[in-house]
Amino acid sequence: MSIEARLNELGIVLPVAPAAVAAYRPWARTGNLVITSGQLPWKDGRMAYTGRLGDAVDVEQGYQAARQCALNAMAQLKDAVGNLDLVTQIVRLEGYVHCAPGFRGHPDVLNGASHLFAQVFGERDRHSRLALGISDMPLDAAVQLTVIAEVASVP
Repeated sequence: MSIEARLNELGIVLPVAPAAVAAYRPWARTGNLVITSGQLPWKDGRMAYTGRLGDAVDVEQGYQAARQCALNAMAQLKDAVGNLDLVTQIVRLEGYVHCAPGFRGHPDVLNGASHLFAQVFGERDRHSRLALGISDMPLDAAVQLTVIAEVASVP
């Protein structure tokens, strides 16, 4: 099944790939790797989830924020290669959770991204993952996610 068909089956419509908010590119490609810049939980042109986990944001909201970051990362991958069927493996997710002191639920939050990638990419999702908590985040975003994906060479 194609990735587009899988997205349709799941009822998922990818957003437009968010533009960079500073002096960087939203993604870079080197050889068969595409690396996204940090993806924030943008939805419909606004930051959908702001604040610190363990304070203003609960774990379920954090999970949804990570899921939105993953949707934006998929949109960046599609922008980079034109067709998500060219993604041969999701290699690594790096997640940064904006959290209050003492918060320890980083893995539960980032499962929002990991679960979505598994649903969409199936066997092509065998990623490693980094989960870090940080005290401040650009634009007060609740979560930030970077994705490294292996892609097929285009003839």
